[in-house]
Amino acid sequence: MTLLHDTSEVEPVGQAVLPQTTLPRYPMARRNHGPAFAALDLGTNNCRMLVATPHAEGFRVLDSFSRIVRLGEGLQATGRLCPEAMDRAIGALEACATRLARRPVRQVRAIATEACRKAVNGREFLLRVKQETGFDFGVISGREEAELALESCAPLLPTDGRRALLFDIGGGSTELAWVRLTGGRPELIGFDSLPVGVVNLAERWGDAGYCAVGFEAMVDDVVQRLLPFERVHCIGREIAAGGVRLLGTSGTVTTLAGVALNLERYRRPAVDGVELADHEADNALTALRALGREGLLQHPCVGPDRVDFVLPGCAVFSAITRLWPAPSIIVADRGLREGVLLRLMRADRQKQGRHDGRRRDSCRQ
Repeated sequence: MTLLHDTSEVEPVGQAVLPQTTLPRYPMARRNHGPAFAALDLGTNNCRMLVATPHAEGFRVLDSFSRIVRLGEGLQATGRLCPEAMDRAIGALEACATRLARRPVRQVRAIATEACRKAVNGREFLLRVKQETGFDFGVISGREEAELALESCAPLLPTDGRRALLFDIGGGSTELAWVRLTGGRPELIGFDSLPVGVVNLAERWGDAGYCAVGFEAMVDDVVQRLLPFERVHCIGREIAAGGVRLLGTSGTVTTLAGVALNLERYRRPAVDGVELADHEADNALTALRALGREGLLQHPCVGPDRVDFVLPGCAVFSAITRLWPAPSIIVADRGLREGVLLRLMRADRQKQGRHDGRRRDSCRQ
């Protein structure tokens, strides 16, 4: 699968998100050489959009957008999306609508995840979104989240392994995908969606997460939530036998990669697809924890908008890698949007192929 970025502007998120640069897997798309498709992902913490046109087995990115909106703020305590969070999300989606108005697209798919799944007023909010922005969001299941993450990350998985564990640390949930690698295309053989993410952990633990005792308590809490998945799939035993790869996709994992690589500024081309040895990931995590809140505020791979969520994400990462200690971790800077686009484009090719076949049959008569 080929995924290619241009240099389209990405809305800054603190100091961490920068304009995209040309990637080896993402050649630039200066012109639109085919129909464009758009994917929107409204998560518990972020609102993201990606616009692309098909290219070979993947796509070329024409435009991208990301803004932290903290839609799930206060959700754990109240069970509801609060007015301020909904207003922030509406503002980001209006910006997306403005950008799409400048560029014709064949199809748009908009998905919402854990915050809208969980909130009692989630459906009401999405109705408001449709009325004010025109976007018709569908709330996807945890299983579809895992499937979309696997769809986008599959090209980064090796062909010489037996199994892979893919994990996506989100704002309101963490998705696990247990994958069989033999026989060609990766096959999802088990999944789980845990109701722990960087936003709800940050709200539960607060400043306690910055001290050693609080951080270890967060890790232990997540480990207990992972154990049922381990009991079903015996991943630890599979890792001990060899041939199991870990792949992580999330802001937490890419931040750890940026620190491990000593990047002065976060750069997606340097991170997407990189493989970190276990000790490199551990050293990066230790370095982040040692910075404290003030140090994280100043770090170029973190910044003020993400400072409260880095250590909760690191706690989830620690829990996963302690329970399932693989020798290395593959890092992916890709996720749900890319998976949505690949599905849209594949369905469109199949539809166009059926139409072409009918036209050819008609000409032969």
